[in-house]
Amino acid sequence: MKIKEYSLSTKKSKHYDPEHLRSLIVDCLEDNKAEDIIEIALPEHTALGDFMFIASGRSSRQVAAIANHLSQKLKDSGYRPLNVEGVNQGDWVLIDTGDAIIHIFRPEVREFYNLERIWSPEVVNASPSDNTRTAVPA
Repeated sequence: MKIKEYSLSTKKSKHYDPEHLRSLIVDCLEDNKAEDIIEIALPEHTALGDFMFIASGRSSRQVAAIANHLSQKLKDSGYRPLNVEGVNQGDWVLIDTGDAIIHIFRPEVREFYNLERIWSPEVVNASPSDNTRTAVPA
């Protein structure tokens, strides 16, 4: 009996490439003018996925637009967002691909919940664009 291989992360390939997914997310967030993008590596913290990204949009409309564009880009690249929450409100949108979790906030909401503090007390390694930072796991 042959067992069919299936991956939750992609429908086009059974080979998951975390660097491709990471680059896709960061590029899309930057292309859509998301601000204060932070990446947190998750494997040492939890089995929820490989990466968590936290980003901000200046308004509810921009937050929703970033989320919609990112969801479409993920689908077009073969990654299926398993869950997208909060697009209608635009205060805090959560996109879960199974391998990555992306939070997109309005600045005030992001400051209130302060997920960076919960997941990583120290944020370092600014990217060359100074728009993306990598959080070092605690």
